[in-house]
Amino acid sequence: MSTQATKKRKADPDASSSSTSTKAQKNATGSKPDASSESSFRWLKPLGPKKTCLYGVNLTPKTYPKVAMFDLDGTIIVSAYGKGQPKKNRHASFTWWHKGVVKKLEEVHNSGYSVVIISNQKLSKDLEEWKIKIHLIAASLPNVPFRIFAASADDEYRKPMLGMLRALKDIHTSENVEMDTTEAYFVGDAAGRPDDHSGTDRKWAINAGVKFYTPEEFFLGQPASGYQFLGYDTTSLIPDEEPFTPALSTELELVLLVGYPSMGKSRLYRKHFGPAGYVHINQDLLGTRKKCKDATEEALATGKSCVIDNTNRDGKTRKEYIDIAKKFGVPVRCFRFENSIDLAWHNNMYRTHCLAPSTLENEVKRNKVPNITYFGFQKNYEEPALAEGFSEIVEVRWCFEGSEEERSRWSVLHQSINGK
Repeated sequence: MSTQATKKRKADPDASSSSTSTKAQKNATGSKPDASSESSFRWLKPLGPKKTCLYGVNLTPKTYPKVAMFDLDGTIIVSAYGKGQPKKNRHASFTWWHKGVVKKLEEVHNSGYSVVIISNQKLSKDLEEWKIKIHLIAASLPNVPFRIFAASADDEYRKPMLGMLRALKDIHTSENVEMDTTEAYFVGDAAGRPDDHSGTDRKWAINAGVKFYTPEEFFLGQPASGYQFLGYDTTSLIPDEEPFTPALSTELELVLLVGYPSMGKSRLYRKHFGPAGYVHINQDLLGTRKKCKDATEEALATGKSCVIDNTNRDGKTRKEYIDIAKKFGVPVRCFRFENSIDLAWHNNMYRTHCLAPSTLENEVKRNKVPNITYFGFQKNYEEPALAEGFSEIVEVRWCFEGSEEERSRWSVLHQSINGK
């Protein structure tokens, strides 16, 4: 997923020096937009179950099979959050990323492409001001009909997840136009280069199955640059690996699971131990560790085997349950799950935002586990050892289980746990 990295030019010296503002609305040629162009843009009904995907159109964009998609900040315009940018009223004006942006967008439109802006905009306080800025940008593009999708929350619409692409494809479907992904492309500055803030845009293009260009490549004709992604590489998963199947004991026992959140611990219990009559001990369900210990004692006292389905990251935590097992004279088996923070975070993003509708019908809706929980596990993790009192330590390698649709949704690249 990487090539040799090369240096990225942070800002182009030919960026348009004349900003467009609410006081002086000028297009790329320096002329003031007429009244019709100023009112050419309109925000339409937001998309999604929580209305978090903003959607608007400039002029009357037609739906063509060929689609040219662009990021906004750092691609079409200079980012309002870069060095040297004002902290107050930062969305009252904008500057084209390069003086040739308008002409290039006009050429794209005239060559039979639908022009679409795909942007992450989790702005909270500045969102309404930002929405007004889009009117200014549209007024400076009087000859470029376009659509804009903007993800305003941390959900399935946020790049590199594909919610905005699905929304665009829904429009194509409603107009009986099939998007030609062989001709489609996406231009964005978050390309995974050494000086980039992330690789989100390039990941989005890969997830979408379309060509990708940086602004330097697309607008300036520079050669392709190297990149490197952070986060889990879904292509590294061994294809068609058989799911792990634990041995079940006919004797009373305690099973203790160890691993990051979202690594399949609860799934292992539901699929194998639950049907065999093991009691499920889980702090997310019971609320406190004391309740977990009390439930463990109760289960063993009544002759029922149990599974401690928590992260159990250190020896001190594990000892509390091992001591209970010793009290009843029962063996303790440890199941240690694959220790990959990147894979765990990827699974967290998948099960929170990307489950297929058919999967959601049979799954409990989960909230995203915050990254601080993963960092805490990583920092305090202690490798389980037989000396702690385990009769056996079983290694559990994670593998995907699900339909082809579920596999396709799981395989998309996500932002890394550090937001890269």
